[in-house]
This record gives sequence, C-alpha cells and structure tokens, in this order.
Amino acid sequence: VLKWSDYCLPLARSPGQPFRAVAQATVDNFSRLGVAFIEDRLQLDNGLMPSKIVPVVLQESTLSELLEKQCPQSPKIVSSLWFCCTQTEKCVTEPLYRNLVTGHQHPQCRKGSLLLNPEAKRRVEERRGSEPLHNTQDLGPVGDSEDHSLGNHHHMEGHGHHLHLSSCHECLEMENSTILSVQYASAENIPDLPDDNSLELDSGGETLDEFEHDTEGVFGQNGGLDCNSKPPNVLVYTDGCQERFQAVRQLLSECINIENYIIYPLQPQQALSDPWLDNTKLLVLAEEETLTPQLQTRFLTYLSQGGKVLGLASTLCPAGLCLEGREGQRRQVRKLSFTKEDSTELELSVLASGKVYIRDTQGGGEVELWGELKGDVPHQKDMVIVRVTHGGDSGEAVLCQVHLEIAPENLTSEGFDELKVSNTLRYEVLTEILVSLGLSCELKHTPSPSPVYLLATSLKAKASFLKWLETQVDQNGLLSLSKPSLRMVSFSELQDGPLLPDGSLALVTDSSESQSWAQFSVETYSKNLKTSLLGHTLLYAEIVTSTMDLLEGLTLHLPNDVGLIAVAGRQSQGRGRGRNAWLSPLGCAMFTLRVQVELSSRLGQRIPFVQHLAALAVVEAVRTLPGYQDIDLRVKWPNDIYYSNLMKLGGVLVTSTVIGSTFYLLIGCGINVTNSNPTVCINDLIQQYNIQHNCSLQPLSCAELIARTVSCLDALISSFQQGGPDAVLSTYYKRWLHSGTQVHLWTEDGPETEVVGLDHNGFLQVYSKEHGVVSVEPDGNSFDMLKNLVVIKPH
Repeated sequence: VLKWSDYCLPLARSPGQPFRAVAQATVDNFSRLGVAFIEDRLQLDNGLMPSKIVPVVLQESTLSELLEKQCPQSPKIVSSLWFCCTQTEKCVTEPLYRNLVTGHQHPQCRKGSLLLNPEAKRRVEERRGSEPLHNTQDLGPVGDSEDHSLGNHHHMEGHGHHLHLSSCHECLEMENSTILSVQYASAENIPDLPDDNSLELDSGGETLDEFEHDTEGVFGQNGGLDCNSKPPNVLVYTDGCQERFQAVRQLLSECINIENYIIYPLQPQQALSDPWLDNTKLLVLAEEETLTPQLQTRFLTYLSQGGKVLGLASTLCPAGLCLEGREGQRRQVRKLSFTKEDSTELELSVLASGKVYIRDTQGGGEVELWGELKGDVPHQKDMVIVRVTHGGDSGEAVLCQVHLEIAPENLTSEGFDELKVSNTLRYEVLTEILVSLGLSCELKHTPSPSPVYLLATSLKAKASFLKWLETQVDQNGLLSLSKPSLRMVSFSELQDGPLLPDGSLALVTDSSESQSWAQFSVETYSKNLKTSLLGHTLLYAEIVTSTMDLLEGLTLHLPNDVGLIAVAGRQSQGRGRGRNAWLSPLGCAMFTLRVQVELSSRLGQRIPFVQHLAALAVVEAVRTLPGYQDIDLRVKWPNDIYYSNLMKLGGVLVTSTVIGSTFYLLIGCGINVTNSNPTVCINDLIQQYNIQHNCSLQPLSCAELIARTVSCLDALISSFQQGGPDAVLSTYYKRWLHSGTQVHLWTEDGPETEVVGLDHNGFLQVYSKEHGVVSVEPDGNSFDMLKNLVVIKPH
C-alpha cells in the first residue's frame, strides 16, 4: 500500500460524500501514484481508496489566487501539477471548486490516470502539423511553436479562463489509444467555470480510426491493424537498441509461425504515444535499463486490459512481484530448471541476468513459478521465470530473468560450449512460453517448390545430360521418371509462366552458369570441385520437397558418363534415417549425389562403408582446408557429423538398389553451414576458433562445402577401391569420437562394452569380458550421445 502523502503535498479537501482532495506533486511522483492507483495500492491518509484521479495544471495567476484564498500567508507557487482525488463516482460542489471549469461534457478520468510527458505531447503536435484543433478558439494550429505541455505551460495574458488540464491522460484512454490529444477533466468533476476562450486540447470525438490515417512507425503507412487481412503484431521494446531488436526478432521468427505474425520494434516515444495497445498480439520487453514510471504504467495498462507480455530480463514488475539483485550471477552461466505445461522438467544452461523475482504478499494477481536457478547458498532456489496475471481481462505475462534472447555465438568462448549444448532446449523453453501466451508456433504454410535449373561445370557435361534427357521426355517435354515429374522449358518460357501439369516442376535447361542465388553460387562450386565425373552436372532448386525425390527415379536410367547431383537451398520434406524428417532451414547445405559401385569391387563387397565415407568426407572437406585442421568437427557412427562430442550439425542418408552387378547409390547429405540455430553450424565453430586463437579464418559457403565434400568423397572411394578398409580407417578413427567409449548393448541395463572400432564390413565393434569382440549392425542401434548408450531402434 502506498500512502499518497508520501509522494504529494495535500492542499485541500472536501469532506462528505463523495470525499475529494487536491494535492500538489511532481510529474515523477504523480507517475508513481498512478502506478499504485492502477494496482489498487494507493490509499489516502484517512484510509480511503480513491476511485479516480484527475491531473491538472494551473496557471501562475490562478494558482496564486487559489492558494492565497486557502492560505493567505503561503508563498506563490508557479506552474505546479495539481490533481483531484475522488473517493466515489458522485458529484458534489464545494466552495473550493467554485473557480474550476465546467461547461463541456468531457470524459471522466478513470482508473489509471497518467500524464502525457512534454516530449510525447510535442511529438503528437508535430505529427498533426497544421491540423485545426477540435473546439478551439483563437489558438491557432497545434503546431504553434508555443509549448503548452506539462511543466512548460506559459501564462496566457488576457484570457478569462482560470484553469485547464494540460494532460488528463488516463489508462483506459491509453488502452483505447485516443489520449494522443490532451483532455479536460469531466464537467461532473469540475463544475461552474465559464467557457471563455478556454484552451481545450480535447479529444473532440477523434477515434483511433481517425488517428491511424496519420500514424506511421510500427504500423506502416496505413496505421492500424485490419484483423481480416493482416496478421497480429508482435511488438518488441528494447529501449531503442537496434542490435538487440534484431537479435530478438531473429529469435522470434525462428520460434513462431512467421506466416501469421509481423514483428516490429516499439520505440520509447511510440510506447507512450502511438496507438499500439489495441493492435498488439504480444508485447516483448527486452530492455536493459530500468523502465521509467510512465513506461511501467503504460505497459501495465496494456497488460491489465487483456494484453500478453513476454519479459526477457525486463524490469517490468506487476503487483505481486518484486525484483531483487544477484550481482554475482550477472552474465554467468547457470543451470535453469524449467517446468513445462505437462509437468515435465527441463534442465538447461542459461545466462543469468543478475536479478531474481521475489513474491510480494501485498496483493496482485496470480503468480506461477515456471523456472528457477540454483542460488548462491546451498538449497537456495531463485525464481527467474514466472507467469503472472494482471487485471480483470485475462492479461498475462511470462517474465524471465535469464537471457533467453542471447544466442551463444554472440558470446566469448567462455560458456559457449555449455550454452550451445542447451541451445535446442532454449528454443523449446521459448516455444513453450510463446504457445502459453497464445501464439502459433507451428509452420502451417509449406512453401511451394521452385523451378529446377540444369547447371554444369562444363559445356560438355551439360551437353551429355541434355542428349540423354531428350530421349526420355515425351512430346510435351515432360520427364516422368523423376518425382515430381519435370517439364523442359527455356529461361524465356519460364518468364512467361509455362503451363505445367499438376504436380510437375519446370526444368530450365538453358540456365547460365554465371547465374547465382542467395544460397548457391555455381562459380564457387565449380572452383572447388576436384573430381573427374562426380558432381559435374547439377539440378538446383531454391525450394524442393527433397533432393532425394529429384534423383530417385533417374538413378537407374542415367548414363555412366553423367555425374549428377541435386542441390537445394531449402527442403520442405527433407529425409533422415528411418522415418525421421530432416529439418532443412536456409543456410543448410543439402544435396543428393548419384554414385555407381560395382558389386565385385572392394567397396561393393562392403557397401555399409559408403555412409561412413560420406560422413568422413564432410569432416575432411573442412579440416583439410589450410588453417582449418583444428576445427573440432567429428564423425559419429554410423552416419552423423558432430561438433566435438556435443552437438549434431549434419547427417548422411544412403539408399541403394542392386541391378545386375551394380549398386546404384543415392547419397543424401545435410550440413548446417551458416544457420546457427536451432543447434550449431560450421561457421559457428570457425567464429569461435577465431576468437580463441586470435586469427581470421573465413566462413564457408554452402557451395564451397558441397563441392569440397563431393571431392573428398570421390578421393575416399578411390582410396577404398584401391586399398580396402585399411586405406581409410586410420583417417576415420582420427576423426571419429568413439574410441574407448563405454556403452551398453541392447538396453540401458544390458552388458557394458567398450567401442574398439569398425570391422571390415563397416559394422561397429565393441568389446566386453563376457562377449569378447562383437559387431553391431548400424540399422539396429544408434548412440544416445549424452548417456553413452547404444539403443535399439524400433523396427
């Protein structure tokens, strides 16, 4: 409970029903009173709880006259803020108010009255330009250079009025976004003042719709939100820090359905003035500095009227909560225990903000504990993620005092590994929070596949493929072998929008190799490809269901002199092992390569080695670059690429068909190259290496990595064909992460064994005293890397 006399100077009162009082306060103190008023914590000295408050600004002459009448010996006070405090809704006329205004039916100031600060009011006036004021006489345009804002009001000689309100700026009106004009107090509150040339910055019936015509900023040129045609807005307040906004926007766009929402920055001046409250699905507070009382009240107003708030290390504190400092934890990596909606617990490493929440027993809404950190003393648990309700209209906030918005790659090397391991869980926690706040986090819109471009590293390679292609298409140029079917078109036909059969894609056969896309450069690819055949003919699509789909129907029909590879900028239905889906965001290198292996060859006799060679090729593609040899990229048996033994950043899928004496293989691969989230990518590792070793290794591109991977795979296959497993195993063991690993077979309670290597068929070998050395089939088991287990996959 806040006593009003602690923050203002009581000047007069009117006893009876309703009880009224007048007091003097600074703008800052009035803001504090306003916050307490909104939260039902404001109390008069006699124990009464006010039902409404009205801010006023008196001219010097009027104020002096009024004070002299009440206290003849009091010194004059100039340009003071007064406010009327009323205990009930009823009206009463007392002698003190005989000089106060009446005559217009202005809306009453209701619960949550707050002041519009001078700067905000000035911006409003500038925005309106020379638009005439409603119901204003002899004043001129709002854009007049004379400042009538609070705290800088000039005495206007010759005018007969004695009182006007410079900023009656109430929370309800804030919620309705109409308080961008300055309002009078209600005639019910202040009767009997003559209406002679009064300065009236009234709302004048102006509605949100009218205001939106000249509102720009976060709402664009058209202003307000049309719910029928536009998605809801997500506003991010970072106290004007553009870098922090970009980081939060990137994070949100990776968690929510970006087809349904638009993410905008909310600037400090917009937060106090622009009509955003009724047009915002979610308010994200990610500021570092303490919120001003005006902003605190503004955001609590939004919350109290049914708004949804996500606090990311914000100082916003609704009733029922207080913040307490933990400076020893600031920017330190700590363990967070987070409780999901289904009551399961997640434990992850996070960056602490240096503050924790403390329950305030003095009223407030419902407070739920969602996440806590281990404290600085034994058995201490600090509240750092809470859900709170506020107001009577289902307003709710999830407030966090851990930096869920900061990506591990933005930090120094200290703590990078620990935070990166928890990065997937960080996204899981954020998604859980966003869903609880009513946002959709499912991608409902599947991007449509794009045209497929035929490219090649040489005219000879392209001509060879086109010669074969012409023998496979029908009279309409349709190739039905592939899935989906492809129709041959020229680049000019593509521009005209060719008619395509349902489910088919355009295959552009005369694309220029000088053409490049945001995710792929043919020039870079060709420069880094060092093979005689593999990968010289390309099918490239910006968006495709799966690169496997493009080649699956072609693999048995292609001539031996075509080394075909399919590359995609993005896959909508990428494939993983078994029935797993492969997430294929932008920045991931995705390709499928066709390879033929004779059954009678060394590799043909040990075909499981193909997946090991492909995974090894990805690692070698990076670690054989000069200067990149110590980038901690490794192979995880049987077909994954890992950062150290911590996180997966790529995988391999091999399908095979035997026709006669030949294996026809499709080797699919996906590797995170430039996409830091949701786990880790190769360029993250390069960046961290540069920080740790004070060097400047260049980041890799998808085109470079794909070309180098194909080149390394070609060399590894050649070595295997010449020397068998021994020709490659030494390199494989050098790059894998399993030597000496203790694992259990079959179940978690099965016999403990030690990984010793691969047998000559490519199967994993493990040793135990009970069973000796045994081989484990890749299709039967996979590592649970964190628990060092071998778990049988369901068949």
